[in-house]
Amino acid sequence: MAVNNRFTIALMFFAFAFMSIDVGLAARHLLQATGPPNIPNLPKPNLPSIPSLPQPNLPPLPTLPNPTLPPLPSLPIGPTVPNLSLPPLPSVTSLPNIPLTIPTTIPSIPFLSPPPSTTSP
Repeated sequence: MAVNNRFTIALMFFAFAFMSIDVGLAARHLLQATGPPNIPNLPKPNLPSIPSLPQPNLPPLPTLPNPTLPPLPSLPIGPTVPNLSLPPLPSVTSLPNIPLTIPTTIPSIPFLSPPPSTTSP
């Protein structure tokens, strides 16, 4: 079964390889062409003109009077909010000390570390 699959894959590879050669040759022939092919001039057909249709007489559109709208009511002015002043923020006098070195050893955790070795007599 594996031999059959390998044979099929190899056959497909060769088929695609040969198909690409044909495409390459066709592209080369197109690039080496001297110019566009000669196309014969065909006579243009004489088409009859489209007749103009009679335009119907329409009555003029009625004019509508311009509506006059009442002015918008003015909004009542609400109560004003007094400007409040906030107390000043407390000043931070000292920041906590942050160690600048990163520890490279892993601290031992008592319940995960192995028990101390004991020798029995």
